[in-house]
Amino acid sequence: MAKASVGHGHMNNIDEASVCCILLNWNGHADTLQCLKSLKLTTYPRLTVIVVDNGSTDDSVSQIQTAHPEIELIGNSVNLGFGAGNNLGIRRALQLGVKYIWLLNNDTVVQPNTLRELVSLCENHPELGQAGSVLYYAHAPSQVQAWGGGKVNLHMGTSYHFTQPVPWVQLDFVTAASVLIPSRVLDEVGLFDEQYFMYWEDTDLSFRIRRAGWRLGVAENARLLHKEGASSKPRSAQHDKYVTNSGIRFLKHYAPAPFLSLAIFIYGRALRRLLRGNPAGFFAILRASFSSGRNRTT
Repeated sequence: MAKASVGHGHMNNIDEASVCCILLNWNGHADTLQCLKSLKLTTYPRLTVIVVDNGSTDDSVSQIQTAHPEIELIGNSVNLGFGAGNNLGIRRALQLGVKYIWLLNNDTVVQPNTLRELVSLCENHPELGQAGSVLYYAHAPSQVQAWGGGKVNLHMGTSYHFTQPVPWVQLDFVTAASVLIPSRVLDEVGLFDEQYFMYWEDTDLSFRIRRAGWRLGVAENARLLHKEGASSKPRSAQHDKYVTNSGIRFLKHYAPAPFLSLAIFIYGRALRRLLRGNPAGFFAILRASFSSGRNRTT
């Protein structure tokens, strides 16, 4: 299929850098089409968009192809997870030879200048390995959901998003809901670790980028709206399973005292579910911890 060049504008030095935006869709064509509509209005001229459909069981593929026949769509027969699904799009983007790859959640609505702000930041700060955006809640557009990224407590296995500006040095990770990454950085450090099915994979990538000597930054004027939990219900047992599996893998790799951190992470989460009267979540966490212990030793 033909690649889509989206947007219009006058060329200048910033506008000369080519960008490929990757959207991952899973049974969410309504969100994806809304996101694509907002991308059409971008003021940045050198943008190519690739949609990866992650094994949708609804009519997402036909809906997206009908509305945007000009956009390249990569279809999977099964749901590969967030990291592996995005990696398909990233590999295709690297083949195209673009300078930057923009990972963008399909449940977002960007502003016309969002991408221009991201590219401008990276062009002016070549030491950046990732440039994050400022996310606002779609249901409360004046409330910041994440100021680019956040902080990780490796002892407790917890993380949180910053909701106001902080010095870049405080960023442990940049959220992949919207992040611009130079292609040369991914060539150096690799793509998402596909052993993470969902959650923590963007944090893992940020940690690897920082360990390679790159900095993380936030484009304060690169703003967008984000719907929370569109692909996984935040309070569901399935959500608890994915977070537990991925958190265990992350802590095994990065925690200074993994055994202690894993105990706090697993049993702390399980106990909170029990105290909240959520036995399904309690057992989902315990089952995930046991299966991770048996199957994932690296």
